[in-house]
Amino acid sequence: MYKRQNTFGSNFRVSTWGESHGNAIGVMIDGCPPMLPINESDIQKELDRRKPGQSAITTQRKESDSAEILSGVFEGQSLGTPIQIIVWNSDAKSKDYEHMRESFRPSHADYTYQAKYGIRNWKGGGRASARETIGRVAAGAIAKKWLSTRENIEIIGYVKQISSLSAKIDPETVTMTDVESNIVRCPDQDMAIIMEDKIKEARKDGDSLGGIIECVARNVPAGLGEPVFGKLDAELAHAILSIPACKGFEVGSGFEGINMTGSSHNDPFYNEQGRIRTRTNFSGGIQGGISNGENVLIRAAFKPTATIMKDQDTVDVDGNETILKGRGRHDPCVLPRAVPIVESMMALVLIDQALRHRGQIDQY
Repeated sequence: MYKRQNTFGSNFRVSTWGESHGNAIGVMIDGCPPMLPINESDIQKELDRRKPGQSAITTQRKESDSAEILSGVFEGQSLGTPIQIIVWNSDAKSKDYEHMRESFRPSHADYTYQAKYGIRNWKGGGRASARETIGRVAAGAIAKKWLSTRENIEIIGYVKQISSLSAKIDPETVTMTDVESNIVRCPDQDMAIIMEDKIKEARKDGDSLGGIIECVARNVPAGLGEPVFGKLDAELAHAILSIPACKGFEVGSGFEGINMTGSSHNDPFYNEQGRIRTRTNFSGGIQGGISNGENVLIRAAFKPTATIMKDQDTVDVDGNETILKGRGRHDPCVLPRAVPIVESMMALVLIDQALRHRGQIDQY
């Protein structure tokens, strides 16, 4: 089936629009159930976690990222009709990208967009900019609200690793308060300090860093997901890998599982007062593509930010070799701001699957 390039989901459908340096950016949400309490503060809380200029380790672009709900909400409740949300751009400095009009940034989307469409928006990267994710986070805020109030599902993401620095975090007990206690969004407080210094060092050197975000969804009921091509883990992979700069995805034990035997990797079942549980969770809460009632645990690997303040070999639009030095305002590490994006994409998958499941078993 053809996937619409700007739309995600089948029951809870999200279409994002706008460019990084355009007038505005936003999202259209179609399929949100009616009578869900929604106000702009619900959305703003999540956008504030994503917005630029929030700390010394993020891009210094200053945007309020104030969300305006244009349709689909009446007297504080969803109508069941399309919800349109807009965020106006106010601090775009397109002149900082003038030198990129004719040259391609290495490992960015400049060349591939030009190769595909024959035209590209060189101001801020256009649709390839992570600013596109404003729409995802706004929609994710509504998805989180429904999942929390109707299904008691809680989603918490956090920075697990920056470069070679890996934190010790228990996904079973971590809280949002732990995550938001520092600007790195790493619940391991001691490691967060070291990570912050590492990011600042990279920025000073004109370079960038990558890392891993881990995300857990608690209280996910058994039964979400479909065989064969609608598997829950497959749809999560699609969602997470669609995030700019994301290069890897894992669920449960992930790639580390290859170091185990079947007897040690299998999650033994037991009966806990009538509820079927597993004693371990190497499956990451998903078996056969369907949730088993345990916590759903995923990880997303993000590459170092492509735009750096160092001279790099590249070519111009005519194929001539040249040297490009990055300018403008960029994150030396995208991970602190990507945490709410990962949470949002997980929420969009779970609400879509939950609504589909309700329809299948006639419990809407």
